[in-house]
Amino acid sequence: MPDFNIIIPSKPRVIAEDEFSGVYEIEGLYPGYGHTLGNSLRRIILSSLPGFSITSLKVDGVDHEFSTIDGVKEDVINIILNLKRIKFKVTGDDSQVVKLRVKGPKTVTAGDLDLPGQVEVINKEQEIATVTDKNTELAIEMTLDKGLGYVSKDILKKDKVEVGTIAVDATFTPIRKASYEVENMRVGNRTDFNKLRLSIETDGTLTPREAMEKSIRIMIDQLKAIIGFVEEEEEIESDAVIKEGGSLYDDLEYHSAIRRPGDNSIDENILKTRIEDLDLSVRTIKALTGASIRTVSGLARKKESDLLEISGLGDKGIQEIKRALGSLGITLK
Repeated sequence: MPDFNIIIPSKPRVIAEDEFSGVYEIEGLYPGYGHTLGNSLRRIILSSLPGFSITSLKVDGVDHEFSTIDGVKEDVINIILNLKRIKFKVTGDDSQVVKLRVKGPKTVTAGDLDLPGQVEVINKEQEIATVTDKNTELAIEMTLDKGLGYVSKDILKKDKVEVGTIAVDATFTPIRKASYEVENMRVGNRTDFNKLRLSIETDGTLTPREAMEKSIRIMIDQLKAIIGFVEEEEEIESDAVIKEGGSLYDDLEYHSAIRRPGDNSIDENILKTRIEDLDLSVRTIKALTGASIRTVSGLARKKESDLLEISGLGDKGIQEIKRALGSLGITLK
């Protein structure tokens, strides 16, 4: 009797691996699954792994990027291009400030940066500028932020209004290259099963194995989130008082928390709004989804003290949530 079960592939096997690149192989994939899995993982690796990048900087005595600095060989644009080549490895998710203050004559490199304890430079040999005059002092203050993919300076400028601050195009991804190959292999009597080989090259802030593991985890989390066709209502059903012939929202405390000011009715469509549709930062959304809070109804039922216990959600995130809910006429419980 034929077996209609799709067999499970092997765990990833290391073919070659070092600090910056790795090649991994997955065998025993059902026919066609090599391209399905390979293309999905490649896209996640290239687009969805976070990293840190310089998003803005200040140079003493400079108002804009089209300036020159007396006693410095490079103009400001070339200095910025050199700074963007520096790879930062940061512990945590918070923004960091990196400073540079040197006096010439000197060839300035990334190794001359004054770094906070959470920040490490991978390529310390990267040249930044050449100070040619002994009386010239080059002073730069840079802001590092965490993000995904590429963000243009035009978007970053919206938050950078201080005079003398120069917004910089930010490339956050720690991945330099990702590719995959699929070959046929024999499994039992069949020769059309797939062998997937993934090649990953990073900038050193993330190891290839970490990139592989994180991309797999992201795919799993995305698929788990869409199992079933109805959004779970566990937040509503667990605490609401449901009376025979009554409303799901008869709990007076909950009712008052999510009622619009001056209105005794509740717009249930608003309660079903997903938090991704609110005006929240990526970090706050990630923290809430990690705590299984996915809708406005689930969020409105939480106390401020409950939210403070969520990993990755601090006072700034709480204020962000209050503003978003306030725009809907809703307050925390």
